Amino acid sequence: MILVEQLSKRFADLRRDGGFMALDGVSFDVQPGEIFGLLGPNGAGKTTCLRILSTVFRPSSGTALVAGYDVVTQPTEVRARIGFMSNNTGIYDRMTAYEMVQYFGRLYGIPEDLLEARIDHLFDQLQMRDIRDTLGSKMSTGMKQKVSIARTIVHDPPVLIFDEPTSGLDVLVARKVVDEIRGLRDQGKCIIYSTHIMREVEKLCHRIAIIYKGRILALGSMAELQDRYGQPDMEALFFELIDRHEAEVMSAK
Repeated sequence: MILVEQLSKRFADLRRDGGFMALDGVSFDVQPGEIFGLLGPNGAGKTTCLRILSTVFRPSSGTALVAGYDVVTQPTEVRARIGFMSNNTGIYDRMTAYEMVQYFGRLYGIPEDLLEARIDHLFDQLQMRDIRDTLGSKMSTGMKQKVSIARTIVHDPPVLIFDEPTSGLDVLVARKVVDEIRGLRDQGKCIIYSTHIMREVEKLCHRIAIIYKGRILALGSMAELQDRYGQPDMEALFFELIDRHEAEVMSAK
């Protein structure tokens, strides 16, 4: 469903000769019904990778296919088949929950009769009936996150991308978001989940890629990584791989 091969992205930077390499030869695949975790600290390259997959950025080199379509040569087809949600997705203050989800459904070209039925289903599924007519300016953080999820999946895309969706949320709201994403996985969605929160990875992800400074340091299921590196604690393994990478960089200088 998602196939990424040797994906790189270099940004121009007047302070550095040759620019800044935000993503450096990244490769992975994600299957339907799987949550694939991109685990790394802030600035590791997670968001750059996801923005390429969602056609916001063009890669400097490499290829990425989403649902069989190339993100560079077939961006319209890709956009029709993905839903993207981040922790800072804006909510319009003067629109109700229903109006916001309806607006995004119309942007995706869903016919009005089908759209109304789809929104009704989502409001039941996400338990949003009680906030149907609530303005964005009156919503709690939890309400806003539910609306963000609803508008992300209103067109029923096969591929979902979540970029730090629980960052800055209190523990109860974060738990609700994680529960909803788990439910989407159970529906057979292909999901990429970017985070720096180890506990969420352990709860949700079938496989993970540990990414740091634009490179994937390790990839596999948690059990595979623990066995491969002889480290049963995932958090300790995470820091060990980063320390090892830094040591290799220093020795190469």
